[in-house]
Amino acid sequence: MEVLPFHVSLDSPTDSHLPWSSSHRSSSNSTRGSDAVTFFIIQGLTSLGEKQIILFVILLLGYIIILGGNSMIIFVTLTDPKLSSPMYFFLSNLSFVDMSYTTTTIPKMLSSLLSDVTTISVPGCFIQMFFFIHLGVTARGILTIMAFDRYVAICNPLHYTSIITCRVQLILIAGAWSFSTFCTLLAMIMALRQPYCGPNVVRHAWCDSASVRQLACADTSADNFVSLASALVGLLSTGVLILTSYVLIGLSMARMGVPQRLKAFRTCAAHLTVVTISYTSASFVYISYRVGNFSPEVRIIVAVTYAVLTPFLDPIIYSLRNKELRDSISRTLSRFRSAAVSATKDINTVT
Repeated sequence: MEVLPFHVSLDSPTDSHLPWSSSHRSSSNSTRGSDAVTFFIIQGLTSLGEKQIILFVILLLGYIIILGGNSMIIFVTLTDPKLSSPMYFFLSNLSFVDMSYTTTTIPKMLSSLLSDVTTISVPGCFIQMFFFIHLGVTARGILTIMAFDRYVAICNPLHYTSIITCRVQLILIAGAWSFSTFCTLLAMIMALRQPYCGPNVVRHAWCDSASVRQLACADTSADNFVSLASALVGLLSTGVLILTSYVLIGLSMARMGVPQRLKAFRTCAAHLTVVTISYTSASFVYISYRVGNFSPEVRIIVAVTYAVLTPFLDPIIYSLRNKELRDSISRTLSRFRSAAVSATKDINTVT
């Protein structure tokens, strides 16, 4: 998701090979005017030259792991009766959001690494922008729900099943999606209503909202303010709620015996690790865009790493930290192997 409305310099020597990067700005008041752009050019990492193929391979492998790992989590949580607790319901929703989040950007980035110029239509750009930010905020909302779930499980274990009912689970997930819509929609509508009449080169690996907003042919002060406010609401509200949950969990753990304390810590370890990585990587993105001696290529690589890192690590962390999930995945893989062996034997018998 967009951490803050970053500002990247529009002056770049890479403009020379792009089909339209004019610095001329029309005074048009409408994106539908005769001089309105019909597509954007995604600059990406075209300056890397032959090194792009290395990044392509790394990104492709990462994307395959993201899809495979998160799909496995969704599959086992839906099919294994032993994973019927609310925690795994929330985890499967997070895995779905992670896959969707990376799918909004990675396929387009992979194609751009294999071509000299990557274009995207104006509607396609704003659709990508909306879902990228929307799904990013939704993921943080689900992480907040999971923190609340751990708080109830540790601090109110006797009332857990009566508090986190199926109805409450659905309401919480619906709340996460609604909250992300609230944080995204207004800023997106304002950006869409701006006139875009050239230049049309997006200094990013995808349609990043701040990079696209710099291409508007009108004053974007209000857009910047709304985008900043939305980002702060999305980040700070979820961060404060997660922090509050863990402060209360810590206070409750301080009154427990050592065995109960260790059990409670194991319950929270995976989620706390994911949250720490997510917010730490977001901080690095913020720093990279605020420190002047970072090149545009480094900033884009940092942003790409941030967008891919948490969805990549989520299934790995939960699989390593959660014995129930690890055992369920092992059982599922064993069933697949047994089915494959049986199918092979049947084919051999027929032939």
